[in-house]
Amino acid sequence: MTQPGLLDLALVRLDEAATHLQVDPDVIEKLKYPRETTKVRLMIRMDDGSRKSFLAWRCRYDDTRGPTKGGIRFHPDSNEDEVETLAFWMTFKCAVMNLPYGGGKGAVSVDPRKLSKAELERLSRAYIQAFARIVGPDRDIPAPDVYTNSMIMGWMADEYSQIVGQASPAVITGKPIALGGSVGRGDATARGGYYLVRDLASELGLEGRTRVAVQGFGNAGQYIASLLASDGNTIVAVSDSAGAVYSEDGLDVDLLIKAKADGKSVVSTAGVRGHREISANELIAVDADLLVPAALESMIHEGNAASIKAKVILELANGPITPEADAILAEKRVTVLPDILANAGGVTVSYFEWVQNKQGYSWTLDEVHDRLRTIMVREGRAIWEIAQEKRVTWRTAAYIHALSRLAAAIEAHGTQPFFAS
Repeated sequence: MTQPGLLDLALVRLDEAATHLQVDPDVIEKLKYPRETTKVRLMIRMDDGSRKSFLAWRCRYDDTRGPTKGGIRFHPDSNEDEVETLAFWMTFKCAVMNLPYGGGKGAVSVDPRKLSKAELERLSRAYIQAFARIVGPDRDIPAPDVYTNSMIMGWMADEYSQIVGQASPAVITGKPIALGGSVGRGDATARGGYYLVRDLASELGLEGRTRVAVQGFGNAGQYIASLLASDGNTIVAVSDSAGAVYSEDGLDVDLLIKAKADGKSVVSTAGVRGHREISANELIAVDADLLVPAALESMIHEGNAASIKAKVILELANGPITPEADAILAEKRVTVLPDILANAGGVTVSYFEWVQNKQGYSWTLDEVHDRLRTIMVREGRAIWEIAQEKRVTWRTAAYIHALSRLAAAIEAHGTQPFFAS
């Protein structure tokens, strides 16, 4: 029997949400499949003079509510199913936050750590050369994702501008501030999750000093640890691809961030200031109130979900919990703040950047933070109320919230009953 793909598993969320709404079948039919997925092979010249090719994709899943929006990741394990699934999640994430976007995603199958800086630039520009007819400020707007950053976005925006013959900063978000990026974009994913947890602390039972474990100490993981620690919470464990460290009395977050900045693993801090090395698998089960998965998809699964002691999970990664693990966590009464809400701060501030580029006017950091806080609190509260009213999980409530907006947009074009009459 064929194993279900990542997109098949993601579509389970759509079907479940639809049972709680009176949605026309046309809506489900439209959202079950991506609008378009393009696959190309990028050919670049390597520093040694040889040529090498890399598979790349761009998916525009649904554009009913506006131009598609979504990051580009450089990862050796990227594939078409993953890209389409991420684009599906982005479709619902933008609807959850009520942004005038659809969902998109892109990827290159490459380990960027094995490329020189010059090779990385050539690959980034080759991506835009290949997809210049797909992307555009009013059609499809990329952003950074796993192993891509502001400099890569700057190269891509520059390449697009050269191709179309005019400055087009709104084609890409997550750019360097000097090239039209927005202040507040760097920590936006973590800050959005932080605002959500802080506003709903009473409802989540997280009042007072909270013990936190962070799985994945990249950009989002470092920022959420720093933000929560600055509020007096205790970061008891963090992990990266090399392992994890733990301290019952709390880790030194500044020490961990410095280790990562120096190109080292968090494990390099073991034996210093009470840090003790543990395995990455052990982190899931540490004694904590809040668990923050901030790594890759499907890290919490049927095999480890039962060991989780945290009472709240904040999904800063995309799809870190499988449907099977979701069922186990629901049985354990663990509250999961789902990715399409919890990590939506990134796309929200990307939207702010796009608006600023369109306006030709820059906002202050306080303006960005205030607007982000307002949206995160507004949508978080709305989803909490749906969860209470319908007695469903936060994830199902978030999908209900998003689907109601997507359905309204799709149905506004007319559905079967309208045309049949």
